[in-house]
Amino acid sequence: MGNKKIFLRDIKNNEQIKTSLMVMKYLHRDGNKYVFNMSDKSGHIKAKLPYRVPLGKVLSIDCKQNSILDIEEFDEIKDYDLKDYLPTTKEPIENILNEIEEISKKYIISTEGKLLNDYFFKDEEFLNKFKEAIGGVSMHHNYIGGLAEHTLNVMYLTKVLCERYSCKRKEIAILSAKLHDIGKLYELEYHGPFKYTLQGELEGHIVIGVQMLDRAFNNIDYTFSEEFIRRIKGCVTQHHGKIEYGSPRPANMEESFIINYADSVDATMNKIVQIKDNTSDDEWSEYDRRLETKLYL
Repeated sequence: MGNKKIFLRDIKNNEQIKTSLMVMKYLHRDGNKYVFNMSDKSGHIKAKLPYRVPLGKVLSIDCKQNSILDIEEFDEIKDYDLKDYLPTTKEPIENILNEIEEISKKYIISTEGKLLNDYFFKDEEFLNKFKEAIGGVSMHHNYIGGLAEHTLNVMYLTKVLCERYSCKRKEIAILSAKLHDIGKLYELEYHGPFKYTLQGELEGHIVIGVQMLDRAFNNIDYTFSEEFIRRIKGCVTQHHGKIEYGSPRPANMEESFIINYADSVDATMNKIVQIKDNTSDDEWSEYDRRLETKLYL
C-alpha cells in the first residue's frame, strides 16, 4: 500500500508540490479547465484539472503551491491508505473498540444480549465496516471512525443516565445504544467523498438498522423473547425522539428516551468540538446551521 509522506499542511506558498490528493468535489469550469476541491487528511485546496475526473480518485501531482493549483499532468494512484486522504478520529480506533468492549462486558450479560451483540460485533465483515464508518456526512462525527466514536459516547452517556436514574432495563438500553446507528454502515458512503448511498437516500439508517436486526433475529439459532425483540427494535426505531426529527415513532419507553438524550448530547457536543478547532479564543464562530447560532469561544 502506498505511503503518503507529504501533506498539504506541510507545504508553503509558492513551493513546488510533489504529493497526492483525493478529488472531492467538482466546483465549476474555468475556460478549458475544470475546477475541483481536492484534499488530504490535513486540509483541502482548489485545483484546476484539464478534464473532469471522477470524484474519489487519488492523483499524484507535481506543481507549484498557490491559492488554486494549476495541474497540467497527473497520475492516478490505486494503491493507497484511505486514512491519508480523509479526516479520521483523533483517538486510535482500537482504543475506542476496547472501551466499547469494556462497557459491553459489564452490562450485556444475558444470553439474549450476548447472542445479539456477538452476531454483529464478532462478525469480521461487520467489524471492518464499523471501524471505518462515519457518523454523518456533515452534521456530526463526519470522519473515518466517527461512527465507532459516536457509538462509544452514546453507550457511555446511556450507562451514566441508566445508573443515575435507576433505569429498569439497563442491558436493553446499553445494547440498543450500541446498535442504534448500525444502519449507517449502509446509509453512508465513506470510501471517498462522504455522501449518502442510494439505499440511505431511500430508506435512512433507522429503517436499515431495523432490517439488520430482523435478519439477526431470524438467523440466530435461538428463541428470543418477544419483549427483548420489541424493546431493542423499539429503541432503534425511536432513538431520534420525535417524528419531526426522523423517528418513525416518538420515544415512548424509558430506554428510548435515555438513548435519544445521549445521542443528541453527543452529536451536539461533537459539533461544538469541531467549531472550537476552527475558532480562536474570545472570538465568535461562524453561524452553525445545526446549532442555529454562532458560539462565543
